[in-house]
Amino acid sequence: MKATTAILWLAMAPLAIASGCTTEQAYNSAQAWQRNECNKIVDSIERERCLERTNTGYGDYKRQTEGTKP
Repeated sequence: MKATTAILWLAMAPLAIASGCTTEQAYNSAQAWQRNECNKIVDSIERERCLERTNTGYGDYKRQTEGTKP
């Protein structure tokens, strides 16, 4: 799932920039898309695991990713 989210983020970033969206708006849109995809999973345990990965708020996400930059 992480690869799917990364691919989605890379695909959406140019569109978000071109449309004037902020990074936070683009992130929130990607999270909403991911939640929709999670809700398509039939197995309830897998669906819950997937949904748990979409609970990271933008501020937390930003802190996590900034901590990994060289």
